[in-house]
Amino acid sequence: MGPIGTVAAIVGGAVGAMALAPVALGAIGFTSGGIAGGSYAAGMMSSAAVANGGGVAAGSTVAVLQAAGAAGLSAAAKAALAGTGAAVGWLSSFIR
Repeated sequence: MGPIGTVAAIVGGAVGAMALAPVALGAIGFTSGGIAGGSYAAGMMSSAAVANGGGVAAGSTVAVLQAAGAAGLSAAAKAALAGTGAAVGWLSSFIR
């Protein structure tokens, strides 16, 4: 893959990650209206609550994902997500 292909893979990875993150959060049950009953997210929340004696700890993975599902991603999360997507795109440019 030439330089143009590498750049395309990097940009595609970053854009793809940004576009698919909200879809993925909703698909596993972290929605704007709360955690969807019977979803993977509900199972995560239940496990976290049992492990913490009945509540979900602030700052835990479940709490952060629900906040992102409800309010969207913060600027820092978007930057990290785009960077990760770009890195995956760059790595994929080595696959032939």
